[in-house]
Amino acid sequence: MTTGFTNKPPEKVSTDILVIPVFEDIPPESLKKKVPLSDEIGRLIEREDFKGRPLETLLFPTLGKIRAANICLCGLGKRKELNEERIRKTGGKVSSVIRERKIRKVAFMTDPFSGFPGAPGLITEGFILGKYNYTAFRKGRKKKPATELEFIGKRERTERDILKESTLIGEAVNFARDLVNTPANYLIPEVLASEARKLKSRRISVQVLNRRGIERAGMGAFLAVSSGSRKDPQFIIVKYNGASSKVPPSLLIGKSVTFDSGGLSLKPSEGMEKMKYDMAGGAAVLGVFHYLRKSGISANIIGILPATENLPGGSAAKPGDIVRTVSGKSIEILNTDAEGRLTLADAIDFSKRFRPRAIIDIATLTGACSVALGNEAIALMGNNASLISSIKKASELTGERVWEMPLFEEYREYLKSDFADIKNIGGRSGSLVTAAYFLKEFAGNTPWAHLDIASTAWTDKEKPCYPVGATGVGVRLLISLLKELYQ
Repeated sequence: MTTGFTNKPPEKVSTDILVIPVFEDIPPESLKKKVPLSDEIGRLIEREDFKGRPLETLLFPTLGKIRAANICLCGLGKRKELNEERIRKTGGKVSSVIRERKIRKVAFMTDPFSGFPGAPGLITEGFILGKYNYTAFRKGRKKKPATELEFIGKRERTERDILKESTLIGEAVNFARDLVNTPANYLIPEVLASEARKLKSRRISVQVLNRRGIERAGMGAFLAVSSGSRKDPQFIIVKYNGASSKVPPSLLIGKSVTFDSGGLSLKPSEGMEKMKYDMAGGAAVLGVFHYLRKSGISANIIGILPATENLPGGSAAKPGDIVRTVSGKSIEILNTDAEGRLTLADAIDFSKRFRPRAIIDIATLTGACSVALGNEAIALMGNNASLISSIKKASELTGERVWEMPLFEEYREYLKSDFADIKNIGGRSGSLVTAAYFLKEFAGNTPWAHLDIASTAWTDKEKPCYPVGATGVGVRLLISLLKELYQ
């Protein structure tokens, strides 16, 4: 997608759609002399009962009266309530409205966004997120031509870089969405490793440990999860070298269970088809590297994806089995559907050899996340106040909301095992936090944070910036976090 600016009057801009943002508490009469066809727009607003409510849209043809073929009114709500997230969603809403249309060029009027100098970048980001459409397996559906997005108004000196950055971030999210939406019979662990290798560049290297390498590393917990599948596990290590080797890396670990049946502790059949999304954490990590390959920051970043299927095969792990991790710590497996934490435990242990500045894991870890937070926020936990604070700041900038949950020492008792060092579930009570506390045991004193995206990585309902399916959540949050850590 290309972006740009024009100083032409709106009525002289040749475009498929001219977007006119409208405030709810500013009367239509105020549009006169500011927008083309203001009289016609006023009559339409009255006839169609368009109020300018947040993200309300009205699309209509101009019938050749101006150079734009169509006008799209988009509501901004009340002027005093306008913020960065609503501006981003405005871009997403407009692109979702035109997603199925053959549109090549869209022009946005920017006057209503005075006071928000970054508005074109926010609109661009939202527009790319909203126009996403997964059509890989739909016959006769080809990708739409690249859209040109033009902003009507004065361009600030830094605006070109902002638009480029927003485009790269949006594309990174959509890259992650493609991975998550791909059916599990196509996106097996080996294919996920292949997708990671495609990201190789001058600064990015990729190493993949096969089953033998995983065994040599002593990852007994990870291997237990993969034991029921005929597909070999892949331990994927992606390194971005953007700074001196003396600069300690930040570790991003993404849960990468390419399909989760629950193993022998089988999930209910209803909704199981969505469990291809159980690698959304790994997809988010690769999305970050997709961004780094084209943009980059002065930092060293390592991504780790323990990729496997979790299936109930004849050799599958059984409830009651005890396995050992890289550190030698033993885990009693009481439920094979609590598999993500097993893969992450070994990944966290393994990552310590890189002496990281911090470890951030992102995972569709618990159904309890939806019970606690619905589909509105990422559950955040960790052992380092500074890291937690940086994640919260990144959340405010990106609109990917997080909510911190406690990790009281008392939760350790929930995970106490009679036969091993720790058990992999602590019961229904407090299951969101005990899952994270399990990981805390392996993080030790290394600064660590956990992001549970189980309730936000997939949506069954269309939202601004989020078509049905994979949301790509976490990509923008992690990119913003890395910028914060290394600015």
